[in-house]
Amino acid sequence: MNVLVNVVLGVQMLTALGMIGLILVQHGKGADMGAAFGSGSSGSLFGASGSANFLSRTTGVLATVFFVATLALAYFGNVRPAGSGSVLEAPAAVAPAASVDAPAAAGSNAAVPAPAAAAASGAGQIPTK
Repeated sequence: MNVLVNVVLGVQMLTALGMIGLILVQHGKGADMGAAFGSGSSGSLFGASGSANFLSRTTGVLATVFFVATLALAYFGNVRPAGSGSVLEAPAAVAPAASVDAPAAAGSNAAVPAPAAAAASGAGQIPTK
Protein backbone atom coordinates (compact mmCIF):
# COMPACT_ATOMS: atom_id res chain seq x y z
CA MET A 1 0.00 0.00 0.00
CA ASN A 2 2.85 2.37 0.87
CA VAL A 3 4.55 1.67 -2.47
CA LEU A 4 1.34 2.45 -4.34
CA VAL A 5 0.99 5.78 -2.55
CA ASN A 6 4.59 6.65 -3.44
CA VAL A 7 3.98 5.79 -7.11
CA VAL A 8 0.82 7.90 -7.25
CA LEU A 9 2.65 10.77 -5.55
CA GLY A 10 5.47 10.53 -8.09
CA VAL A 11 2.98 10.55 -10.98
CA GLN A 12 1.28 13.59 -9.48
CA MET A 13 4.55 15.50 -9.12
CA LEU A 14 5.66 14.67 -12.68
CA THR A 15 2.33 15.74 -14.16
CA ALA A 16 2.42 18.97 -12.15
CA LEU A 17 5.87 19.79 -13.50
CA GLY A 18 4.77 18.89 -17.03
CA MET A 19 1.71 21.12 -16.76
CA ILE A 20 3.80 24.02 -15.49
CA GLY A 21 6.16 23.67 -18.43
CA LEU A 22 3.40 23.36 -21.03
CA ILE A 23 1.42 26.28 -19.65
CA LEU A 24 4.47 28.51 -19.69
CA VAL A 25 5.24 27.60 -23.32
CA GLN A 26 1.70 28.35 -24.57
CA HIS A 27 0.66 31.76 -25.85
CA GLY A 28 -2.29 33.67 -24.51
CA LYS A 29 -5.45 34.45 -26.44
CA GLY A 30 -4.23 37.97 -27.18
CA ALA A 31 -1.02 36.79 -28.83
CA ASP A 32 -2.86 35.81 -32.03
CA MET A 33 -4.29 39.28 -32.39
CA GLY A 34 -0.81 40.78 -32.15
CA ALA A 35 0.44 38.39 -34.83
CA ALA A 36 -2.28 39.60 -37.18
CA PHE A 37 -0.91 43.14 -36.95
CA GLY A 38 2.70 42.07 -37.43
CA SER A 39 4.03 42.05 -33.86
CA GLY A 40 6.43 39.21 -34.63
CA SER A 41 4.96 36.49 -32.42
CA SER A 42 4.42 34.40 -35.54
CA GLY A 43 8.12 33.56 -35.48
CA SER A 44 7.68 31.26 -32.50
CA LEU A 45 8.90 27.68 -32.34
CA PHE A 46 5.74 26.09 -33.75
CA GLY A 47 4.51 29.02 -35.86
CA ALA A 48 1.60 31.36 -35.19
CA SER A 49 -0.96 28.69 -34.25
CA GLY A 50 0.68 25.41 -35.15
CA SER A 51 1.14 24.28 -31.56
CA ALA A 52 -2.24 25.29 -30.19
CA ASN A 53 -3.91 21.91 -30.63
CA PHE A 54 -0.97 19.80 -29.49
CA LEU A 55 -0.10 21.86 -26.40
CA SER A 56 -3.69 22.44 -25.30
CA ARG A 57 -4.61 18.76 -25.66
CA THR A 58 -1.47 17.64 -23.85
CA THR A 59 -2.18 20.12 -21.05
CA GLY A 60 -5.73 18.76 -20.79
CA VAL A 61 -4.50 15.17 -20.56
CA LEU A 62 -1.92 16.09 -17.90
CA ALA A 63 -4.57 18.02 -15.96
CA THR A 64 -6.83 14.95 -16.00
CA VAL A 65 -4.01 12.67 -14.80
CA PHE A 66 -3.14 15.20 -12.08
CA PHE A 67 -6.77 15.34 -10.93
CA VAL A 68 -7.09 11.54 -10.80
CA ALA A 69 -3.80 11.26 -8.87
CA THR A 70 -5.03 13.86 -6.40
CA LEU A 71 -8.27 11.94 -5.85
CA ALA A 72 -6.31 8.70 -5.38
CA LEU A 73 -4.03 10.32 -2.80
CA ALA A 74 -7.06 11.70 -0.95
CA TYR A 75 -8.62 8.23 -0.92
CA PHE A 76 -5.45 6.54 0.33
CA GLY A 77 -5.01 9.24 2.95
CA ASN A 78 -8.38 8.40 4.51
CA VAL A 79 -7.97 4.62 4.51
CA ARG A 80 -7.33 3.41 8.05
CA PRO A 81 -5.98 0.01 9.05
CA ALA A 82 -8.48 -2.33 10.70
CA GLY A 83 -8.48 -2.01 14.46
CA SER A 84 -7.19 1.54 14.62
CA GLY A 85 -9.55 3.98 16.18
CA SER A 86 -9.64 7.59 17.02
CA VAL A 87 -7.38 9.02 19.67
CA LEU A 88 -10.49 10.41 21.34
CA GLU A 89 -12.01 6.92 21.64
CA ALA A 90 -9.04 5.55 23.61
CA PRO A 91 -9.32 5.52 27.41
CA ALA A 92 -7.61 8.35 29.21
CA ALA A 93 -4.11 7.67 30.49
CA VAL A 94 -3.89 7.53 34.27
CA ALA A 95 -1.20 9.69 35.84
CA PRO A 96 1.15 7.88 38.23
CA ALA A 97 0.38 8.35 41.91
CA ALA A 98 2.44 10.89 43.82
CA SER A 99 5.13 9.45 46.06
CA VAL A 100 4.29 9.32 49.75
CA ASP A 101 6.77 10.46 52.40
CA ALA A 102 8.49 7.83 54.56
CA PRO A 103 6.59 8.51 57.84
CA ALA A 104 3.22 8.33 56.12
CA ALA A 105 4.23 5.15 54.33
CA ALA A 106 5.22 3.53 57.62
CA GLY A 107 1.63 3.74 58.80
CA SER A 108 1.85 6.70 61.15
CA ASN A 109 -1.07 9.05 61.37
CA ALA A 110 1.10 12.09 60.70
CA ALA A 111 -0.35 14.57 58.26
CA VAL A 112 1.35 15.31 55.00
CA PRO A 113 3.80 18.20 55.43
CA ALA A 114 2.66 21.59 54.16
CA PRO A 115 5.19 21.97 51.31
CA ALA A 116 4.22 18.59 49.83
CA ALA A 117 0.51 19.43 50.09
CA ALA A 118 1.09 22.81 48.46
CA ALA A 119 3.12 21.27 45.64
CA ALA A 120 0.49 18.58 45.03
CA SER A 121 -2.32 21.12 44.75
CA GLY A 122 -0.32 23.63 42.72
CA ALA A 123 -0.66 26.32 45.39
CA GLY A 124 3.09 26.30 45.94
CA GLN A 125 3.60 27.65 42.43
CA ILE A 126 1.65 30.88 43.02
CA PRO A 127 4.06 33.70 43.89
CA THR A 128 3.37 35.64 47.07
CA LYS A 129 4.31 39.21 47.89
